Amino acid sequence: MPQHALRLTSLAFLLFALIVSIAACSPKQETPEPIRSVKLLTVGSSELNVQGEYAAEVKARTESRLGFRVGGKILVRQAEVGQRVQAGQVLAEVDVQDYALAAQAAQAQVLGARAQRDLAASDYKRYEALLAQNFISAAELERRSATLKAAQSSLDQALSQAQSQANQAGYAKLMATTSGVVTGVEAEPGQVVSAGQPVLRFAHDGPRDAFFAVPEHVVSRLKLGQKMTVTVGNTTQSFQGRVREIGASADPATRTFTVKLALEKAEQLPLGIT
Repeated sequence: MPQHALRLTSLAFLLFALIVSIAACSPKQETPEPIRSVKLLTVGSSELNVQGEYAAEVKARTESRLGFRVGGKILVRQAEVGQRVQAGQVLAEVDVQDYALAAQAAQAQVLGARAQRDLAASDYKRYEALLAQNFISAAELERRSATLKAAQSSLDQALSQAQSQANQAGYAKLMATTSGVVTGVEAEPGQVVSAGQPVLRFAHDGPRDAFFAVPEHVVSRLKLGQKMTVTVGNTTQSFQGRVREIGASADPATRTFTVKLALEKAEQLPLGIT
């Protein structure tokens, strides 16, 4: 290589090294931080708000399982599922023959006890007159008084027994205590039932509740009295409600908790709608 070319190469290398050195010694320019937006929230107290939608079923707030107060064979059942009944309406009847015979026997006992009381009363009056004439002693009159009191007690007992037997005969008719709708049948004519055994399921007219189920992670966030909005089916009709009851234990199959929501001004809602 020629000597002048070597010198030019050395000079170029020195010049490049000088530039790199100067660049390394110059102060580093810092990039300014960008301005970031900040979201401000005002902290305050408010009602608990749980977001979510749940499928619910409308039920009567009061539902009863009706049964006879006496046992017997069901002769007739006048009520069917879905039938609307009024207070005092007969829903079913059991065979009343045995109870009618018992009531007749009790009435016969009343007649006998009354006859004994009347006889004792007559004796007491007669002995009272004899005592006034000093024909008998006071002790004899006291015995007649005790006999009269015992006869009166027997009559009172017979009257109570007769009333009880009459009530038993009246219990052979199952009647609605209030107006409502029959929601289920659990016994048929010809079946022998015991006292208190459910025969009909009955939904009372009046306030309505919405029943729905929530999972485990939601139930702890619900509170009694919490407000909720209920929409009827696919319509725009809505009602306000408050949590009235929260299930204490989970359903063993679904592991969900039942919640009852008391609806306001929803007495006319049909039972069973979603």
